[in-house]
Amino acid sequence: MIKVNNKLKMMIGAVLMVIGVASVGLPAWADVECPDGTTAPTQAQCGVNAANPDGPDGGPVLTDTIQNIINAIIFIVGMVAVIMVILGGVKYSTSQGDSTKVKSAKDTIMYGIIGLVVAILAFAIVNFVLSNVF
Repeated sequence: MIKVNNKLKMMIGAVLMVIGVASVGLPAWADVECPDGTTAPTQAQCGVNAANPDGPDGGPVLTDTIQNIINAIIFIVGMVAVIMVILGGVKYSTSQGDSTKVKSAKDTIMYGIIGLVVAILAFAIVNFVLSNVF
């Protein structure tokens, strides 16, 4: 009975840590100020069409929509990777020296870190390509 309570406490602590990390990492959705004194949602839109960041038909520009969708997916993948690292740490601390559980926990932590690095690199590459090519 005590093991269940300790595991439950650790799981609640891990969930609270994930919520805390997620709330600190949220970006501020504010417009940027352009050199001509106007504001636009992104710096890239300052020179092109600061007064009307929408496309010619009044809808959002296609590259902005694609970039927002990809960034949301990458954000979710990054959060899953952080959760996996935390769960790996919980598995490691509750393994009680069992070599198979320790190996499983280390693998979970390693794959979580690899996933986090891939998500960060994907975010950088996608934003670089979309802002410089299109």
